[in-house]
Amino acid sequence: MAPPSERVGALLASMSVEEKIAQLSSVWLGRAEAGVVAPEMDSAADSAPEFADVAAHGLGQLTRIFGTKPVLPAKGLATLLGYQRWVRENASVPIGVLAHEECLTGLSSWTATTFPTPLAWAASFDPGLVREMGQAIGTTMGRLGVRQGLAPVLDVVRDARWGRVEETLGEDPYVVATLGKSYIEGLQSTGVIATAKHFTGYSGSYGGRNLAPVHAGPREIEDVFLFPFEVAVLDARVGSVMPSYVDIDGVPAHSDRHLLTDVLRERWGFSGTVVADYFGIAFLDTQHHVAANPGDAATSALLAGVDVELPSVDAFRDPAFAQICQTPHVALALDEAVTRVLAQKEALGLLDIDAEIARLEALLESAPANLDPHEHRHVAARMAEESVILLANDGALPLASHGTPRLAVVGPNADRAPALFGCYSFVNHVLANHPSVAPGIEAPTILEAIRAEFPDSSVEYAAGASVSDPDRAGFDEAVAAATHADAVIAVMGDQAGLFGRGTSGEGCDADSLDLPGVQDELVDALIATGVPVILVSVTGRPYALGRYAGRAAAVVQAFFPGEEGAAAVAGVLSGRVNPSGRLPMSVPRSSGAAPYSYLHPQLGEANRVSSIDPTPEFPFGFGLSYTSFDVREFSAPGEAPTNGWIPVSVTVANTGSRPGATVVQVYGRDLVASVTRPVRQLLAYARVSLDPGESTVVRMEIPSARFAFHDRQMVRVVEPGAVLLWVGWDCEHPATDAHEVLLTGDLALVDNDTPRLAQVSVPD
Repeated sequence: MAPPSERVGALLASMSVEEKIAQLSSVWLGRAEAGVVAPEMDSAADSAPEFADVAAHGLGQLTRIFGTKPVLPAKGLATLLGYQRWVRENASVPIGVLAHEECLTGLSSWTATTFPTPLAWAASFDPGLVREMGQAIGTTMGRLGVRQGLAPVLDVVRDARWGRVEETLGEDPYVVATLGKSYIEGLQSTGVIATAKHFTGYSGSYGGRNLAPVHAGPREIEDVFLFPFEVAVLDARVGSVMPSYVDIDGVPAHSDRHLLTDVLRERWGFSGTVVADYFGIAFLDTQHHVAANPGDAATSALLAGVDVELPSVDAFRDPAFAQICQTPHVALALDEAVTRVLAQKEALGLLDIDAEIARLEALLESAPANLDPHEHRHVAARMAEESVILLANDGALPLASHGTPRLAVVGPNADRAPALFGCYSFVNHVLANHPSVAPGIEAPTILEAIRAEFPDSSVEYAAGASVSDPDRAGFDEAVAAATHADAVIAVMGDQAGLFGRGTSGEGCDADSLDLPGVQDELVDALIATGVPVILVSVTGRPYALGRYAGRAAAVVQAFFPGEEGAAAVAGVLSGRVNPSGRLPMSVPRSSGAAPYSYLHPQLGEANRVSSIDPTPEFPFGFGLSYTSFDVREFSAPGEAPTNGWIPVSVTVANTGSRPGATVVQVYGRDLVASVTRPVRQLLAYARVSLDPGESTVVRMEIPSARFAFHDRQMVRVVEPGAVLLWVGWDCEHPATDAHEVLLTGDLALVDNDTPRLAQVSVPD
């Protein structure tokens, strides 16, 4: 641990044990007004007393001033300012309090811009746009005095049934790492601390169930789950990390010293703060039963490397913990944690509470009426447009090419704005508990957007069914609407929610990958009319769409596309938007294929010794366009050093009649290794936009360490030997011949200084 600054060292030396613990504590005032938005929240003791009782010795963090209930910006700012003033006048240690908020799909606050969900960011394969979005979110947070955001989610999906798939960046660790890095850099460029979560293995829970145990082996943990966090720490310099709720092989992450200290701090040199997931320390006692009481849980978490308890001080407030902190080894851990917290506050300017109060006063004077400016909506619209994926098309799309069709718009997600938003949007996360309050943002439904997109067309609407209710009473009306139309737009999918209150989201896991409720039956009834059916899947996870292969005229996938998402979907349907999204997760052929990852070894392929074919209906990286592309002249060297770089280049041309974007995907395979390796893995990618007839040369420097793995001695190495490289339209379909490259030299050890990420050059 780096020595503290002179100011932090002097402050630490002057503090009592109670004052130190206070800096590791948080408070969530009025949390009952939020409803249940965290695990076991309804059964957790409400330990949020009067602010004066909690903050008498100072306070580390304030939880969700803006994200607990509907509050306008000026009101929230005034509340935050009032708490800072109280601390200055009354606390024994008058240090500024750090305010944090959720910010996964934009700041989770009333009237704030709601961007697409992270799975949609991943579908864009656009790091630059993700960085721009992160900067927009951080700018909003900074205008409110919020100094920390609890995002991004860097969990690598292993099972599509898991409810939190929508919060992730998909199934490929490299995509998760690179886009997560972009978000962190964008957010932190505004002075807001990003929080990489959930460290680690959370998405590998047994059966795709939230908070279920994780039975991943150490090699899978190291090579799959840890990689995005390594990039977040070493390349993006993330300021905070949040442990996961789960236990891995019996050890809960919140008390795992190997993860939080040996790996995070000692191996990677992380110097930021580790903040507990909500109630995660208390769960060591109440859920995992590795602690006998709250004080024991607090001690275990502190010694493992947790610095701050969120969302309210429960375990750290236990009187027994203050007594335990008098013992030498716990006192040392306490001082180290407090030093990290104070160093972070020093960097943010919070040690000077007078300056922080003056800053908040200035912000209050210019507080905006709402948090959804035009320039942020523009970013949201671009992200939504880039994320929509065209999965199948027999010529039915774009609809504008068919004149002025009569349209039937059917389905439970056609005329519901909440269907556009993820679980951590303010609309679905908080306003679901305040049904009489308006959303505070303008978000047209897909039906409204279609009517605006096709002003000269006849558009008839019927819901047909709800998202999850088994009632089929609306089928007849929907079928009747379809029979009068030239084309049917069937808008199906999910409703994001929390803990069983939706079909996607935290605690909304699935035991089937069929569309929820009776939606598949409704689509079948529509297809039976003989009218071309365009299926629009608005979901938080990929569902098994194999049943529609060759039956639906077209299939469009939109992962919760946000407040501008309806216009993006309508634009793809009309042809105004040329679809360019690519799948960040495989779309299964059937429910029985779960769990599945394209990153499997040879034994994970379809074979003659099993009757189950796991081959997905649409593979990772897949997506269609209204134009065509040619990929040619792929070049790679015959040899490259194990400790160096593999330079590759490829020419990409738009051979169609309209502008469009494609994603150049370079895949590789290690032909012979000391442990089994994937039959294909993404090595690098680049999003390329081209006009008709235009071509460009994409150049990439791929580190040989993209072929690194942990060997039989659990040492991370790049082994010499032959590897294959090729460009793919997706992970299953090569666009070029494979080039064999011989990795030469000695066995290369991988450390913090080894390059992890490809360098990509795409001419403007």
